[in-house]
Amino acid sequence: MTVGEPVREHPIPVPEPERLGGRYWRFLSASALSNLADGIVKVGLPLVAVAYTRSPALVAGVAIAFSLPWLLFALPAGALADRFDRRRAMLAANTLRAVLVGLLAVAVALDVGSIWLVYVVAFAVGVTETLHDTAGQSILPQLVARDLLPQANGRLGAVERTANAFIGPPLAGFLVAGGVALALAGPAGLWALAVVAMLFVGGRFRVERVTTTSLRADIAEGLRFLWRHRLLRTLALMVGGSNFTTNAALSVLVLYAVGAGSAVGLTEPAYGLLLTALAAGIVVGALTATRLQRLLGRVWTLRVALASWAGLIGVPALTTNPYVIGAVFFGSGVLAAAWDVVTVSLRQRITPDRLLGRVNGAYRLLAWGSVPLGAAAGGLLAELFGLRAVFAVMGVAALLLPFGLVRVTDAAIDAAEREADRPAHR
Repeated sequence: MTVGEPVREHPIPVPEPERLGGRYWRFLSASALSNLADGIVKVGLPLVAVAYTRSPALVAGVAIAFSLPWLLFALPAGALADRFDRRRAMLAANTLRAVLVGLLAVAVALDVGSIWLVYVVAFAVGVTETLHDTAGQSILPQLVARDLLPQANGRLGAVERTANAFIGPPLAGFLVAGGVALALAGPAGLWALAVVAMLFVGGRFRVERVTTTSLRADIAEGLRFLWRHRLLRTLALMVGGSNFTTNAALSVLVLYAVGAGSAVGLTEPAYGLLLTALAAGIVVGALTATRLQRLLGRVWTLRVALASWAGLIGVPALTTNPYVIGAVFFGSGVLAAAWDVVTVSLRQRITPDRLLGRVNGAYRLLAWGSVPLGAAAGGLLAELFGLRAVFAVMGVAALLLPFGLVRVTDAAIDAAEREADRPAHR
């Protein structure tokens, strides 16, 4: 067999997919715990960084360290998710995250922490996140029937967002106020509990292979599939552009919003509560995405969602009123969740199982690889022109993104699904 040639596969040795049965709900519970830990850490670490520096570039560096692994390791993570048992990959990733953040908590408690140590841990946690999240998206079609993927993704997204962005941010603010070491020990314990919960998800989740190819050949096959699929490629590029602009703004939002000398003047707990407005919208959007999809159609749901993010990014340039900012965050969150449910379910349905990890990895390289670039751009713009300029420039840039969906139509989506349903693609 030549390198790069698609491998043959045996059927995945798990029971018939359940209709949101026991394995799905146990998986959802583990994901909820893991995402709660994520939400605390991703808000808590920038607040920890502020204790070491007030430099916009250095604070934005935490977001860069978190997200850089999506640019560097998304493709290998996708290939590994197709080579190994996806459940075991998630277990290993969460175990490592618990250990890493636990060690940082000890370092902070012993007063030997620094901004550079925060960077190291943020980067290492980001590496494990690439494997955990790629395996998690790839495992779902093995847990539920494909016609139930929108429902499964909607409920999973609501629970994940509730934990990650609704409960996690305010909890991080209160934990930081009570002690930095406590704010780090909490998520370490939650990741350990997520490992225990995932142990109760039965079955094997590995695509069996009769021959092997190199990791490079596996990655290349996934990249080719994504790049040749115009619909998936377009959606990935749109998310990449959105994530660039959004993270440029959010990477410096803590400096703009927190502290007596900041533009908004919030306390740490109040800042966490501000972010819950976005999270609350995402939860509502995840629960109502299928209804919105039926009302607007999939394509118009995507177009309106993409346009709404310009408001999320640009509103801090227009007002420092936290209630107005929070209201816009909420509305944008509703539509962001609807985008996720539509696009993730579509990708899971039209991608062959044996390629799903690699396609997810390649998709996230385009979609999430722009995150550290956006965070770096936000820090640089803030240093040169001030914090408000970041929100103004990126808000205008975000207004241009919906034009990229001109060739995405409901007919194109329906055709892609029909093609995937042909026997050759099963």
